Amino acid sequence: MSSDQKVIDRFNSMRHEFELFMDAVGGLFQKHPTITKDPFPIVHSIRKRIKSENHLRNKLQRKADKGELVDAENCFDQITDFAGIRVLHLKQEDFKTIKDVIDERVTNRDWHLFETPIAYTWDPEYERYFLELGCRCRRKDSFYTSVHFVVKPRPDSPLSCEIQVRTLFEEIWGEIDHQLNYPNSTTIRSCAEQLHVLAKVVGAGSRLVTSIFNSVDANSVPARPGNDS
Repeated sequence: MSSDQKVIDRFNSMRHEFELFMDAVGGLFQKHPTITKDPFPIVHSIRKRIKSENHLRNKLQRKADKGELVDAENCFDQITDFAGIRVLHLKQEDFKTIKDVIDERVTNRDWHLFETPIAYTWDPEYERYFLELGCRCRRKDSFYTSVHFVVKPRPDSPLSCEIQVRTLFEEIWGEIDHQLNYPNSTTIRSCAEQLHVLAKVVGAGSRLVTSIFNSVDANSVPARPGNDS
């Protein structure tokens, strides 16, 4: 039996445990009152997924190509996205509130933060914003944007769940990029260039959303006390 198949078999033996933990993590973003209160909850929606065997094989191959050894003994340390939650929101500024909810779970020891969250961004202004919130920042040539957290139920658990937090605009870009570039990048140069242009459009869209809501806040005049008589 190949080493890759042993990893896959090991994961399949734990799949139900990953699903249970993933469902619990997802439940926080569907139920926590701070980010789900009506009429306009901060979290717009979530998406959940368990890594498929084909995608796992591809990931193992990519790691092998880079000289990274992954086997049945270390796979749960080397691969932390067997389970994934995507948390979608409207305004970039609402990320802080979502992060505060995650930090609350970590502080209360309901979750263990496996590593410092990573913010993927190409925008210098947003880079400063994420650094101020305690994230590491990285840039990808593809212009991919999202913030990644990896949480475990406890430090010594083999289980983990990757939480990706992004705006709805970023989700549109991500879905298109995923179809074109995952697991193998497109070789069509024009598509790669158009994706870069779309990333700029997405960035402008996110800024415009913020501007719209800032205008609403600035022009909201509190009602004057009335006279009931």
